[in-house]
Amino acid sequence: MCGLPWQPRRKYRLIEGEIMADFVTSTHCQHWILSQKDLVERCQTANQRATCALKQFGATRIEIQPDGSLAYPGYMNGGEEYGGEKIASFPVPLKMEEELLIRRFYEQKIQQVCAAFSFPHKIQATAILYFKRFFLNWSVMEHDPKQIMLTCIYISCKVEEFHVSAEELGKGIQQDPQAVLKNELTVLQGLDFDLIVYSPYRSVDGFTYDMQNYFQLRDETNLQRIQEIKEAAIFVVDSLMLTDAVLLFPPGQIALAALRSANLEEKAVDFDRYLKSVVDRQGNKHSFTELVGCLNAIDQLLKQARPLIESDVKRIDRKLKYCRNPHLQDESRKRERKVKHKPRQALQDTVGNTSVESLLMET
Repeated sequence: MCGLPWQPRRKYRLIEGEIMADFVTSTHCQHWILSQKDLVERCQTANQRATCALKQFGATRIEIQPDGSLAYPGYMNGGEEYGGEKIASFPVPLKMEEELLIRRFYEQKIQQVCAAFSFPHKIQATAILYFKRFFLNWSVMEHDPKQIMLTCIYISCKVEEFHVSAEELGKGIQQDPQAVLKNELTVLQGLDFDLIVYSPYRSVDGFTYDMQNYFQLRDETNLQRIQEIKEAAIFVVDSLMLTDAVLLFPPGQIALAALRSANLEEKAVDFDRYLKSVVDRQGNKHSFTELVGCLNAIDQLLKQARPLIESDVKRIDRKLKYCRNPHLQDESRKRERKVKHKPRQALQDTVGNTSVESLLMET
């Protein structure tokens, strides 16, 4: 894996009035930059644990007890009863690729919520990374991803010192503030209380400033072109945040990949020359070829990303709800039988009044 910690030099780390701490010694670098093998294994472990719980207890909804033990509330008789009622049939567990699709859906929702609140990019980046880190340790079948998403946004606002109360957040997205608060400790434990996040957006700022100085860009035309590259790179980072790149590569490399991609369109600077200068200023610890290989790997992750298909999301979301509450499956079948006996016009009215948002987001 290309886990080389390229970051802007310390003299260019003065951004938004803060000196960035040393990334190499941070918990972000030491605990949350993984190999592809580690990433897959952790996701497999979480998925297998939830699948086993479904077979043993009949459902996957989990509660963490004060002593750290796990409890599956409401399940009795080897999972054959929930809340004292007989379960007609067991739900089908989500596959790993289905879990991935659900996670991507809610990561996009984080971006949308942050945009609706006009949060700065650092809030969005921190919230998405918290969400990704949490679901390295847990399956979406075990913890409601919608509620975890909201809690990640709330915690990221606190950590990044952008004060928004749970009441304000809940009101803005028409959710109960208690849904935001009740999972706060669970999320913090899932993150191992590692709250430091280095954002690729900040690295884009640092490298952009560095390029201006390296190429000695002073005239208005060239400064404008560099600014256009920066803005285009931010859009690339937005897309990369929805991939595994942020768990596999340091933010400095992600920023360089985004800037290189943006420069392919603008052709504003000799980017290979700039990359060579970055390697040289790192004391020749790593080669230009190694850096380019890492950036190519990041580009490939972006090319492999596929847009979410609405019908797939709805189908998997339905499976997920059945896993967490098996009675929903029985109730759904009862509703389907009733719908079959409705007049045709009544059925059309029912479908016409159902919004895509409610199908995707209802819990």
